[in-house]
Amino acid sequence: MDRRTLLQVGVPAAVAASIGVSSAAETGVRAGTGTKPIRILFLDHAPRKQSADRLYDPTPIERLLNSYASPGTKIEIGYPDNFDGSKVGLLLGEQDKLNGLDHLMAAPALIRKIFWAQQNGYDAVIQSNTFDPGVEGGRLAVTIPVIGPFRTAMHTALMLCDRIGVTTPLASDVPQTRRILRAYGLESFVAGIKPVGVYGKDIQTRKKDLFDAAAKAMRSLVNDSGAQIIVPLGGALIPYVVDPNDLAQAAGVPVLNTKAIAIRFAEACVAFGMTQSPVAYPHAALKMQDFQDRL
Repeated sequence: MDRRTLLQVGVPAAVAASIGVSSAAETGVRAGTGTKPIRILFLDHAPRKQSADRLYDPTPIERLLNSYASPGTKIEIGYPDNFDGSKVGLLLGEQDKLNGLDHLMAAPALIRKIFWAQQNGYDAVIQSNTFDPGVEGGRLAVTIPVIGPFRTAMHTALMLCDRIGVTTPLASDVPQTRRILRAYGLESFVAGIKPVGVYGKDIQTRKKDLFDAAAKAMRSLVNDSGAQIIVPLGGALIPYVVDPNDLAQAAGVPVLNTKAIAIRFAEACVAFGMTQSPVAYPHAALKMQDFQDRL
């Protein structure tokens, strides 16, 4: 039994240390190797060419993501290759009509990048977008863990409460959120879904507006719908602009950090040899070229 497990079941830290056990995830190494650090690709849902138009600067965000990881784990932001129609996501955002269309259009490019990540020595892939685009398809292509922050955060919440409130950036996000929850079999555990309604490329300068709108939506989910924990979608807003811990104080219930949860779960998968089931996600023997060849 490793140190973290001992601590979780109530063994004092001093006792755990005295018997010489430590968590593989804590030291950032794979179980069974003792030396090799964990490398995780944090996969953006849009091509890097959009960087100048996106809601966040990737350099400080990569530092933030690594602050959530255990010592020895390296989180690297990556991007799919550019693809026809990749501008659709920017147009939807400019019109405040984010509806998931851009996620569907990006899926083939995301799956190719997930396969590339396995071929290039990454131990796991986390989809950075909290609506989990490309995750299901990616799991059919590789054997390394492919983690979606939405599904992971929802199951984490259900270990801590009975009824979950979900916030989205915009009202146009709500229908796709319901469809995703239904596909995951989690819709019945959701007390309600509310949009925050503050979005745009200037979001970094509107932190107070975002905080006030998010806190209001979350308090409504708690007071009016009976939510006991909040899962905030739209990672470019929460936690990249507003800290979920600050929102938790305003809402009166825990507000989960979807990015941190996904990172720590991916670490656990790698450290303890867990990945998606080959029965649930059977896959064929493929090469990178197979994802580029045409009939």
